[in-house]
Amino acid sequence: MAEERARRFDKHLKRELGKIIFDFLDVKSDVLVTVTRVVTNPNLFSAVVFISIFPSREITSIIKKLNASIYGIQQELNKKLKVRPVPKIIFKLDKNPEEAAEIEKLLKNI
Repeated sequence: MAEERARRFDKHLKRELGKIIFDFLDVKSDVLVTVTRVVTNPNLFSAVVFISIFPSREITSIIKKLNASIYGIQQELNKKLKVRPVPKIIFKLDKNPEEAAEIEKLLKNI
């Protein structure tokens, strides 16, 4: 039961953060920033938010923008969520899509 509740909370957090990040980030039209998954600690004090960024040449600038605006993003999240405490956000780059593309490329060559 608690596991299902945690998954639903992560899904809700992912959806809300996706909207908030879209509003906060001022990115070029050819850059895609996606919240791929959220993993919240069982105590709800922190949540790791995995971000996928395409094209990869924009990764450093987008991560810098996210970390620079983390205070504002956190405040918006505090307003939207009805839970206390609201988890502290930690952004991490999700490398799974890049790794999957590399594996696909290798499989095609075989």
